[in-house]
Amino acid sequence: QVQLVESGGGLVQAGGSLRLSCAASGSILSFSIMGWYRQAPGKQRELVATIRRDSNTAYVDSVKGRFTISRDNAKNTVYLQMNSLKPEDTAVYYCNAFPPPLRFPEVWGQGTQVTVSS
Repeated sequence: QVQLVESGGGLVQAGGSLRLSCAASGSILSFSIMGWYRQAPGKQRELVATIRRDSNTAYVDSVKGRFTISRDNAKNTVYLQMNSLKPEDTAVYYCNAFPPPLRFPEVWGQGTQVTVSS
């Protein structure tokens, strides 16, 4: 079973930047599309960005122009570069396939906390 470990979160001031990493125990090429998700306190988990095997990307409107998703297939790692961070970006960030495989809920990692102060 593929396992995903997120890292790179932390506390940052508004306008700052963070680079998140998602390391997979297996080949990320097993998934056609990988995605970054986030869940803020009291809110539903939402999709933030996706990246295809060929590096084609897509973003939710709220982060478009500020976040960049990328992947290194050789390192089995997906990244999320976050610039111009806003307090509303505060959430626990997760990576997983898109769409997330409901039959394998154990694939979800612990996530990495991103806190943006105003």
